[in-house]
Amino acid sequence: MQPLSTVLLKPGEADRILAGHPWVYHGSVLRLTQPTPDGELVQIKDHRQRFVGVGFYNAKSRINVRVLSPDRVEVDRAFFEQRIRAALAVRQRHMPNATSFRVVNAESDALSGLIVDKYEDVLVVQTSSLGMDQRKPMILGALQEIFSPRAIVERNEVASRKFEGLPDANGILAGSLEGPVAINLNGLQFDVDVLGGHKTGLYLDQQVNYQRVADLARGGQVLDCFSFLGGFGLHAARAGAAHAHMLDQSADAIAAATCHAAANGLAEKCSAEAVNVFDWLKAHTLTQPHEKILPRWDLIVLDPPSFTRNRASVPDALRGYKEIHLRALKLLKTGGTLATFCCSHHVDAGLFQDTVLSAAFDARKILRRVATYSQSPDHPIIPMIPETEYLKGFAFEVVR
Repeated sequence: MQPLSTVLLKPGEADRILAGHPWVYHGSVLRLTQPTPDGELVQIKDHRQRFVGVGFYNAKSRINVRVLSPDRVEVDRAFFEQRIRAALAVRQRHMPNATSFRVVNAESDALSGLIVDKYEDVLVVQTSSLGMDQRKPMILGALQEIFSPRAIVERNEVASRKFEGLPDANGILAGSLEGPVAINLNGLQFDVDVLGGHKTGLYLDQQVNYQRVADLARGGQVLDCFSFLGGFGLHAARAGAAHAHMLDQSADAIAAATCHAAANGLAEKCSAEAVNVFDWLKAHTLTQPHEKILPRWDLIVLDPPSFTRNRASVPDALRGYKEIHLRALKLLKTGGTLATFCCSHHVDAGLFQDTVLSAAFDARKILRRVATYSQSPDHPIIPMIPETEYLKGFAFEVVR
């Protein structure tokens, strides 16, 4: 192993790293012992020269070092193969029947800056750090050895790459691919556009929740807000809902959801609208003086995109969350269920629930919490790394 440059930490800054958080911020660095190219592997020591770990260095980033290991390791193809196999074993243990899932979830799997999603026999890779991006050939070699995929696709247009000095980069890295990828989620068939769809093509972090929420839908009228490709709506229809109506602003997403309903034999039980969900909810809750709303929905699902990307925008986000919950609660029957989700790391579960309860107070509704949700096990949570826990959700029954 080649001698490594050393990043010395300021007094008191090593404890968080030793406890398991993999990010060394610029403000935590005392000094670099010698000039080091960005992307290189460095060793990290505390201010007393005690070894802390090794990681990728990048002076351009606010995160100066992304820690890979508390030990001195050689970061080569064998290293990536070992780490990816370990991550895969976690998925096989906790999601044994899944054939499409997230294989590597960056910090959750001790590979900060790397995401790998598996859509049946196609892999999608994201590298959001310079060190990982420079080692794509090693990573691809490891993935081909483990999975023998039909194709490996790069989806590198995430905003965090800009902070690492990296340009966008999308396309096929290995193999061949034409058209969407047909996948199976909980026994339902979906066509996923891995080259042009949202994220890497689908929101895999809701895979377990699709089924759990669907279990609440039997016999009822279901409204799936922010439906995207129809995950909640289609699962509810299959589980025995009388009807599922899906809303999403994207006409392409609604077209895809409609096709998925037909492909799964659920067309007669599903309908869909391409519409601004906020506007739709507002229009269906407007009343004249002394006019009452007649609730028609037994289950409403709220799964919006993140309303906030930083702490400064949290107050605005909370107002948005309260608005959609207030209007959704007005449309729910007594005894009906609201299944609601928030995917912002900056809004924790307690704050999110308080926002829902504030909306319930304004709507003069009393709620009974019947379920608590989190991200699927292929997006593991490491409590010492709060950033790994972002998706939270609840199911509330309307008592009165």
